[in-house]
Amino acid sequence: MSVKQISVFLENRPGTLCEMTKVLADENIDMRAFSLAETSEFGIARILVKDLYGALTVLKNAGYVTAISEAVAVAIPDVPGGLHSVIKAVADAGINLEYMYCFLGGQSGKAYLVCKVPDVAGAEEALSAAGARLVDQEELTEL
Repeated sequence: MSVKQISVFLENRPGTLCEMTKVLADENIDMRAFSLAETSEFGIARILVKDLYGALTVLKNAGYVTAISEAVAVAIPDVPGGLHSVIKAVADAGINLEYMYCFLGGQSGKAYLVCKVPDVAGAEEALSAAGARLVDQEELTEL
């Protein structure tokens, strides 16, 4: 049930992110979720899109270095403590969260967590056992 996210490697200089988002906008690629991490040398933009293949093609044709990675996505209650309950289930299973990002689901009244873990199957099992609702690629991109 995991989801696929695109990582785009960006030079850490003014305007680089603007250039990348323009490439996607010009091709009518709609980002559903977005995260940006940086180091002194480069940044990594992680995005969820409805059209994975289209976005990859557009980015590669524009010269961007990209990678697809598998992540776990879960719907969380948009209430105080909602995030904690999900993180606790993963921690209690002894699984490390390598990185994560959250976003609200528009009119759904839900929040969503996307996380990268070294053991996708183990994290999904732990989350399911804790009563969390896993989310697939289609649901995330239809928000």
